[in-house]
Amino acid sequence: STPIKSSAASDVYKRQPSDGVDEVRDLLVSDGVIEKSGKNLDEKADEVIDASGCFVMPGLIDLHVHLRDPGLEYKEDIESGSKAAVRGGYTTICPMPNTRPVTDCAEVVKYVREKAAKVGLLNVLPVGAVTKGQAGTEVTDIAAMKQAGICAISEDGKSVMNAQVYRKAMRQAAKLGVPVFAHCEDCLLYTSPSPRDMRRS
Repeated sequence: STPIKSSAASDVYKRQPSDGVDEVRDLLVSDGVIEKSGKNLDEKADEVIDASGCFVMPGLIDLHVHLRDPGLEYKEDIESGSKAAVRGGYTTICPMPNTRPVTDCAEVVKYVREKAAKVGLLNVLPVGAVTKGQAGTEVTDIAAMKQAGICAISEDGKSVMNAQVYRKAMRQAAKLGVPVFAHCEDCLLYTSPSPRDMRRS
């Protein structure tokens, strides 16, 4: 059998709202799993860590990340993005659909999910596009993407400018219980500031 590596962390700040915990405690950790927490634990451990000033809390969730995979891996990919997220304390991330090809169909959603599962570091829940190719003209097959594993739909950093198309997508999403992450910006009203305006600000 493999020996269990245990560590004791003293004076760590533990916050777990679901259990009403919000205080400084000691922790007993075995093979990366918290076995016990409480005040002044006296269990023996292979190592004692002074965790003063450190925090323990449930894993964080990021609802808006960019993994750039598929198609733009020179910027980021599922593995590098997952490693960065885990390093920051995140256990679930939701990558936006502005990939190449766009995450606008079940096949791309499955690609992201399967590659994330192979990396195996955290939960990766893709966000599907509202419209095909993020072109703003034709609603995606939201039901098929939901079945493949999306957690929401979004056009990422832009809005669907055709209100009828957006309403159709929102109604489908509501029937399916799929959240809509809306970027509320009317590109017809937006103008880039001139160098003169920038100097004034």
